Amino acid sequence: MNISFENPDKINGLMTLTFEKEDYQTEVEKTLKDYRKKANIPGFRPGQVPMGLIKRQFGTSVKVDVINKMLGEKLYEYVRENKIQMLGEPMPSDKQKELDFEKGETFEFAFDIAVAPEFKAELTSKDSIDYYDINVDDELVNRQVEMFQSRTGHYDKVEKYDAAQNDMLKGDLRELDADGNTKEGGITVEGAVIMPQYIKVDEQKALFNEAALGSIITFNPRKAYENDTELASLLKIEKDAVADATADFTYQITEVSRFVKGEINQELFDSVYGKDAVKDEAEFRGKIAEGIKAQLATDTDYKFLLDTRAYIENKVGELQFPDALLKRVMLNNNKDKGEKFVEDNYEASIKELKWHLIKEQLVEANSIKIEEKDIKNVAKETARMQFAQYGMSNVPDEYLDNYAAEMLKDRKNTDGLVDRAIDIKLIDALKNVVKLNKKSVSLDEFNKIMEEK
Repeated sequence: MNISFENPDKINGLMTLTFEKEDYQTEVEKTLKDYRKKANIPGFRPGQVPMGLIKRQFGTSVKVDVINKMLGEKLYEYVRENKIQMLGEPMPSDKQKELDFEKGETFEFAFDIAVAPEFKAELTSKDSIDYYDINVDDELVNRQVEMFQSRTGHYDKVEKYDAAQNDMLKGDLRELDADGNTKEGGITVEGAVIMPQYIKVDEQKALFNEAALGSIITFNPRKAYENDTELASLLKIEKDAVADATADFTYQITEVSRFVKGEINQELFDSVYGKDAVKDEAEFRGKIAEGIKAQLATDTDYKFLLDTRAYIENKVGELQFPDALLKRVMLNNNKDKGEKFVEDNYEASIKELKWHLIKEQLVEANSIKIEEKDIKNVAKETARMQFAQYGMSNVPDEYLDNYAAEMLKDRKNTDGLVDRAIDIKLIDALKNVVKLNKKSVSLDEFNKIMEEK
C-alpha cells in the first residue's frame, strides 16, 4: 500500500492512497468465509455452500466494503501520524480515476484535503486587554431586594384606582352600538382584567384616571390596544375577528386591586436563602451583594473573552483558507440548503473557524485539560442559574446534581458544556498571562458597552 500527500500551497492538499491486491485480499477471504458459514441458499446445507458461488454472489461487494473500511482507517491514521491539521472531511478529488471493483486489483483513490493555515497565536504580559469591574452599589442591591419583595407580594382590594400604583381593574365589558347603547347580540365579557398602565394610547389611558369601584368607563379597545393579540385576548374573540371590533365599549369596574410588595422580614429571608440562613436585613443585603458580584464576574469574564478574541484576531492578522474546497465541504454538509446558503454563510463560518484555530493554540499553550468533573461543575452551575431565574436561590445540591445529570444525558447539551468548561479555564489562565487594563464601571455603563459591541 502506498500513501502520498502533496501540499504545495500549504492549504490545499491532495492525498493519494493506492491499494494492491495483497493489501486487502486476506481480509476479503476472511469475510467471504464468514459469509459462507452464515449463507442460507436453497439447495445447500448451512456452511456447505461452494466458495465459488459465494465469491460470484458476494465477492465484489465484500471487496468494496473491505477497501472502503481500510481506506477510511488508513487516511485518518496518516493524517494523525503526520500531524496534518485537516479542516472538515476529505473530499473526492477531480483527479480520481474510474475504478473497476469487479475486475480490477489495484485501486487508487485521490482526496482533496483542506489544511489549516500556519500561524502563531501567542499572548504574553506585554499584551494589554481591558477588564471591567462592575461596582455593586446600593442601587443594584435595592433592585434585587425589590424583585424578591415582588415575588412574595400580594394584591389588596381598594376603592379607587391610582395610576401611580399600577393598579389592576376587573370589570364587565359591553359593546355599544352607533347610538351609544348596549348592542344587542354584541360582545360581552364578564370579569375582564385591565391594567391601564399598559395602554399605550394616552387619550384612552386617561379615561381611567378617575376610575373607582362601580365606575362605568366608555372607551374604545381598538384604539387603546394596537396589538391584535392583546385585543383578541381582552375581548375573548378570535384574532381574525379583531379587524371588525372597532366599536366603543363600556367597562363597569367590579374590583380594584393594588399590588403590595412583600415585607423585608424573616419570612422573606427564608424564602430566598432557606430557613434561618439569614438573620437580619443587613445580612440579607450582604448576601445579595455577594450573589450579584458572583453573577457579574461571569459577565465581565465573558466580556474579557470577547475582547481577547478581538485583540488576538487582529494580532494574528488575515489568514488564507482554501475557500473553494471549504465551500465544497460546507455544501456537502448542507445539501438540503444549497449553494446560496453556503455563499450567504461562508464568511461568518470562516470567522468562527479562525477563532476556533486560535483558541486551540491558546488552550494548548496554557496546558488546559478538561476532565469529567469540570463538565459536571459547569452543568451544575448552569442548573443553579436556571433555578435562580425563578427566584430559587437556595436549591439543595442534591437537586442541582440530579438536574445536571439529566442535562449530561443529552449529547447536544454535552458539547456546549464542554465548550463552556474550556472557556472558563481559558479565561482564568489568560487573566494571569496578559496585563489587565482594569476599568471600574456601573452596571448600566457595562450594559451600554455590551450593547455597543
